[in-house]
Amino acid sequence: MWIPAGQQTELSMTPEQVALMAKSRLRLPAPSIAMNPAGEQLVHLPTWLWLREGWRTTSASASVPGITVTAVAEPTTASWSTGDGTTVTCTGPGTPFSAGRDPKSVSPDCGHTYRRSSKGLPGEAYTASVTVHWNVRWSGAGQNGVFPGLTTTTSTSLSVAESQALNSR
Repeated sequence: MWIPAGQQTELSMTPEQVALMAKSRLRLPAPSIAMNPAGEQLVHLPTWLWLREGWRTTSASASVPGITVTAVAEPTTASWSTGDGTTVTCTGPGTPFSAGRDPKSVSPDCGHTYRRSSKGLPGEAYTASVTVHWNVRWSGAGQNGVFPGLTTTTSTSLSVAESQALNSR
């Protein structure tokens, strides 16, 4: 807060009001979706879900004469809407799929298996999204508190194909 030189003012802001200023200065990272298989998904093949970006603690501070408060935002869960009516909630950013792993393996912490193809849907694709939920705690001037739920969200289009095989002799 800027006060012109020589001007006296009576500030009666509480630490919580200054914490609201700090909260408004938070710049939460945007989530960036990653999946395996990359590109088109397959019916009945596990899809691994993770965030390339958007899962890190961030902070901001605000000050008025006599009071400085810092707000810290920490990601707590990632809620994935897979586009087929399923929601998957993960307590972390998910585990990236690494080369050499069995493509039929299930993610250890964040994944989904599609049961129907996206054929016939608008754009022949599901709309999948992820919402990262944040806890914001603040402290300063001998006080502390918590602000409820900030979120960041992003979405992507996702094609799910059905692969069929015919065995014949």
